[in-house]
Amino acid sequence: MGHDLDDYCAANQPRFVDELIELLRIPSISAHPDHAPDVRRNAEHLAAAAREAGFSTVEVVETEGHPAVYAERMVDPALPTVLVYGHHDVQPADPLDEWVSPPFEPEVRDGKLFARGAVDDKGQVYMHLKAVEAHLRTRGELPVNLRLLVEGEEEVGSSHFEQLVADLGDRLAADFAVVSDTGIFARGVPSLTVGLRGLAGVEVEVRGPSLDLHSGVFGGAVQNPIEALARMLASLKDPATGRVTVPGFYDDVVEPTAAEREGYRSLPFDEAAFRATAGGIPATVGEEGWSVLEARWVRPTLEINGIWGGYQGPGGKTIVPAHAGAKITCRLVPNQKPEVIANLVAGALRAATPPGVTTEVTARGGGSPVITPADHPAVRAASRAMGAVFGVEPVIIREGGSIPPVEVFQRVLGMQSVLVGVGLPDDQIHAPNEKFDLDHYAMGIRILARLWDEVAKEPA
Repeated sequence: MGHDLDDYCAANQPRFVDELIELLRIPSISAHPDHAPDVRRNAEHLAAAAREAGFSTVEVVETEGHPAVYAERMVDPALPTVLVYGHHDVQPADPLDEWVSPPFEPEVRDGKLFARGAVDDKGQVYMHLKAVEAHLRTRGELPVNLRLLVEGEEEVGSSHFEQLVADLGDRLAADFAVVSDTGIFARGVPSLTVGLRGLAGVEVEVRGPSLDLHSGVFGGAVQNPIEALARMLASLKDPATGRVTVPGFYDDVVEPTAAEREGYRSLPFDEAAFRATAGGIPATVGEEGWSVLEARWVRPTLEINGIWGGYQGPGGKTIVPAHAGAKITCRLVPNQKPEVIANLVAGALRAATPPGVTTEVTARGGGSPVITPADHPAVRAASRAMGAVFGVEPVIIREGGSIPPVEVFQRVLGMQSVLVGVGLPDDQIHAPNEKFDLDHYAMGIRILARLWDEVAKEPA
């Protein structure tokens, strides 16, 4: 089963690459206002490709920001219905001088396709179109109902996505969602992502005197806001254990099962390679008792993202500064709630404020963590499809980052998601020389084509 699809994909793969190259030529940079016409042109190009692939209803959907693409092929109400999500916008390409070939002039080198958006996420969205085409050209129909939603603002925070979901309403109704905006654990180690961490944020401003003071005249008698802030921030984490010290921070954390932890330990993790990927750091750190993978996937974090205060110019300026500030974010795991954690951290900062300064703290909730049970029908089906193509059963993993639409699907639509991506850790997403290995592009199309057969096999 599936060999007819494999044969079609193999015979047409050169064309699949050529078509993707045409899409990658469009500089759909959502962050840059000058490229708004390109984002729209990109949506129209993708909509035309969806029609050509065989989606029976296709439209460019307006939002208050950049347009999205919606498509569907509804075969039979009795069949399972799947919602496919992706995004068609891309990151800025700066710094341009670090690209070997121009970011929007796609080039194939050593079996890899180099261009901005090659794998994140145009290439992986295009895999879905070609998988649908393969079914329709070989069998005449899909074994499931498919809905497709490709947004144009993922790289700028999906700020209008929730309204888009509300506007589309019942047109997004499905049994589950498939998201191809991720990668696998390593070459030769296929994986399915079933969990994403959530996000909460806090900004703190520490104020002392109403103006900068002479450090000789006032120093030693006036609390220094930078010193106060440094002590406050340092109090949030135990340097000996790596644990966050904010009262109540871990109260709602659901620990991974023993089987999950054993699965993570079995993965071929190369710490030296990880340190190199992380910018050549001399050592890893983390919460005591947890591995590097667990620290990235299943444990909550508290990170200081930015800090400011005092004189920043050349030379010296002997002052006690008037104020200082910092930005903090926390990555969250099930069942932590963004608003709760943001308020707990804000409360800890207020409580740690020393005499002589005042603290203004703004708590910002973000996205909730999401997890799909490993025995969910979508995960079972995706595991069989990926295993058939890779020749080895995929491992079940989580990711440390957040994909806001996945959280929206779960919170607003009550819909679970499975992340079926085939990118590699060295794909340079968001960096110069982004690439997509063409063998993975080919395997991704075959996996998604087989996936719809596997979904149809699952009991209702």
